[in-house]
Amino acid sequence: MTPQGESQSDILLEAAPQIKKQLAGHGKLLSDVMIDFPSHLYGYAPDLAVVAPGSERNARGRFEWHSLEAVLEVVSKSTRDNDFTKKLRMYAECGIPLYVIIDPSDSTCTIHSRPTRTGTYGEQEQIAFGEDLVLPLQGREIVVTTDGFPRDDR
Repeated sequence: MTPQGESQSDILLEAAPQIKKQLAGHGKLLSDVMIDFPSHLYGYAPDLAVVAPGSERNARGRFEWHSLEAVLEVVSKSTRDNDFTKKLRMYAECGIPLYVIIDPSDSTCTIHSRPTRTGTYGEQEQIAFGEDLVLPLQGREIVVTTDGFPRDDR
């Protein structure tokens, strides 16, 4: 497991309570918890994962990829290639409806939606820190204010 940098930690501590409060029991928020993906090679613990309401754990006690409504990853220098290529492809192939890459080095959040089985997302929207990050989930919308997200100029 790659240790988090200070910016990553600060962003997660800012975003998680906002998301959890707005879920209000209609779904679950996980942070750095192992999720089972289709191949035994692909067990990932996303920075933040929104689990759909009513989802159940498998026999191993874990949620599976098809239970996820959104995944948010905060980029660090050591995970940059992983977040923008490998994870993007895998999350799209698995049909994760929203994949959000939060990048403190360029102060942006990129929302990927409309996944394809070929490992891409059909839509992409980029917002700057300071704007609201809107997560359109099934039947509800989560709004995360990004004013407090630190820029990675440390």
